[in-house]
Formats: sequence, C-alpha cells, structure tokens
Amino acid sequence: MITSLSFLTPGNFADDDPYTGLEETLQLFTYGESLGYDGAWIRQRHLEHGVGSAAVFLAAASQRTERVELGTAVIPIGYESPFRLAEDLSLADVLSQGRLQIGFSTGMPHAELLGDLVYDGDWRSFDLSYGRVARVVENLRGEFLGDADTVIHSPGNVQRPRLQPYSPGLVNRLWYGGGSLRSARWAGEQGLNLLTGNIVTGEDTDDFVTAQANLIAAYRRAEPGARVAVGRVVVPLDSADAAGRARYLKYAESRHARTLAPQGPRRTLFAPDVVGTAEEILERLAADPVVASASELRLELPYEFRREEYEQILHDVRHLVAPELGWKPAD
Repeated sequence: MITSLSFLTPGNFADDDPYTGLEETLQLFTYGESLGYDGAWIRQRHLEHGVGSAAVFLAAASQRTERVELGTAVIPIGYESPFRLAEDLSLADVLSQGRLQIGFSTGMPHAELLGDLVYDGDWRSFDLSYGRVARVVENLRGEFLGDADTVIHSPGNVQRPRLQPYSPGLVNRLWYGGGSLRSARWAGEQGLNLLTGNIVTGEDTDDFVTAQANLIAAYRRAEPGARVAVGRVVVPLDSADAAGRARYLKYAESRHARTLAPQGPRRTLFAPDVVGTAEEILERLAADPVVASASELRLELPYEFRREEYEQILHDVRHLVAPELGWKPAD
C-alpha cells in the first residue's frame, strides 16, 4: 500500500529564458503541495537546461511551500566539496524548517569537460565515489572541530567551531540513488535511505523487475528499518487533450526499445514507461511486484514536457491512480 506519494521533476528551462522555466518549476512544487503530495523533488543536472544547484533551488522552494518534503535526486558527488555542500544543505534545511530530503550518487557526469574546471590538480586520482558521500554525511552530523579547547572568535561571540547553521535532523533524511547490488548494500550499511527508479544494473538477470527486487532485498538485509522510495514514469491520459495524448504515446514509444534488453557494457536495464488511462495504469502497477510491495512511490516526470502537462499528470495521478493504491492525501 502506498503511504507516501511524491514527484520528481527535471526543472526544464529554455536556453534564452531560464527564469520562466525555473519559476514554473517552483509553481509546480506549490501545485503539488496543494494537491496533497507528500514530496516534491528536483533533479540536479550539470551543463543541461536544468537545476545545477539543488540546494539553491530547494531554498527558494522552501519559501513557496509550507508542508511538502523537498528533495533532490540526485547530487553527483564528484562535483562537490563535502564541507561546502554540507553548509549549503544545512542552511537550506533550516530555511525549510526541516523538510529537505537529499539524495546522492557517485561519480561526475561530463567529467572530461568539467573535471579541470572544478578541481585544481589531477581530479582523476581523487575519491569521487562512496568515500566522498560519506564525508558529506559526516559533516552533516555537526560534530565540533578540533579538541575541547578549540574556539573561534567572531564579532560578539566566542564559540566552538562546527557546521553552521547546524540542522540536527538532516543527517537522518539523506538518501542514496542505488542502481547496483554493491551500491544498495553500501547505502544500507551507511544507514542512508534508498532511492531506486526506472534504471538499474542487470546482475545475473535480464529482467528489470527481478534486478530491482534483488537490489531492494540486498539493501534491506543491510538496513531493515530505513525508507525505500520506488520511482516510475507514470503518465495518465485521462484528462489530457488529443494533442497531449498523442505526445505522451509518442514519448513512450520512443523509449520502448531500450527496455527490451540490457544496454551497454554495464548492462543497464530500463523499466517501461507506464502510459495509459488510469485503469490501464492501475493494472500495470498491480502486475509490478516491486511497486505492489512499496510504501513510497515517486513519479518521475518526463523530460521536456510543458508545465500544463506536468500539472495534468499530477492531477490525474492524485485523483484517479494513487487513491486506488491506498494512498491518502495530506491534510
């Protein structure tokens, strides 16, 4: 039974008018909150028409919303200074009054283009994997720096140095975007919550659902009590106009071939997009054992759709799909 419903949006904007797209994404967060969604999440993307700093965007979203969880999936850790990122996230969490949900991933997309711009020195020799995520987590714990006698002097104050502002609950609201058995086990061992969406690594199977179920099982063996959020691209046709329906079906068809077999040397498996009427969507979700066993569902909104299309998707899922999965909107 679904007890928590959220959505993940790409935060699109036009190259010559970024403000309009970002403003519309902020408005989508407020719209989702008004519908009763439990969480509103943004992707962090570099060199693309999307949000390059989730912390900045979520700080802005915190001033437009009151209740909804504010998340990011995911921050590629390779671009980040572990302490400076911790400062930004902690500040944004304080501004949100403790509503941030922060997802991380390893690596550095577009590394050959950006590595030398981000780092002074040979970034190829740096740990851009689990150890760097662990350093952010440790910084967010807010331990004092130095020994018991270490203090810093600032105007009007003498204090022991620590992350400022310190938001004590944020360290318990951290997630890892796991796509492999190894990453799922590591996330569980670290006590991080688990994000798993419509992309996983095929390990000993060519079947997406089997691979994802194995991933969640590996995580649960390491961490039985934390949160697991399952992501799916769900696009209802019910209240879309004729042009919108045609666009949605064409979008799904353009991505279907990649779901038929493992892709690339890493054997990446993709889940099919769930596009159709609410009745058809419910049939497909009921046949998905991973979704059927999940308590948290995250809608992964398609790239490059328009604001009114995103709103129609959120509206139809909220009214026609989610209640049939046992979900109840927040007050």
